[in-house]
Amino acid sequence: MGRAPIAERVTTAAEGEVVVFLIGMRINRWRAVRHWLPVLRAMPRMLKELAREEGSGLLGHQAYTSGPRTYTTVQYWESREKLLAYASAPDRQHRPAWAAFNRSARSAAGSVGIWHETYIVPAGSYEAIYHGMPATGLGAAFGVEPVGRRGERAAERLAG
Repeated sequence: MGRAPIAERVTTAAEGEVVVFLIGMRINRWRAVRHWLPVLRAMPRMLKELAREEGSGLLGHQAYTSGPRTYTTVQYWESREKLLAYASAPDRQHRPAWAAFNRSARSAAGSVGIWHETYIVPAGSYEAIYHGMPATGLGAAFGVEPVGRRGERAAERLAG
């Protein structure tokens, strides 16, 4: 699905469990560029690597900023197993980036902060609606379908 707005009301076509991974960073000391710049550059490299590999498990992602210091990426994964496999694979971008951050953190004295949260959302515990929007979030990751197939109201869609 393209980035053009979808005129009608649609909902996500996701089925079953949904894995949502939030990851972000915060620049705490602007002058400590050598500590925060590698962290800032690491995520786009990982996302490109995942996009290149069919079957990687990453279904979609969106990046957000909150002021000039804080950067967050919301990711949607096929399964927790694929997320964890990527995170621990020694031959992938994540492991070297994580190791470099840990080495830098020992000497950086809080120049940059990182965080992540993982949510395993059971079937029937999420709902979405998009109207006059391009496919976004779960809709971009899993595709969209007419709202009527899942229910006109949020309560109906959640009752699944």
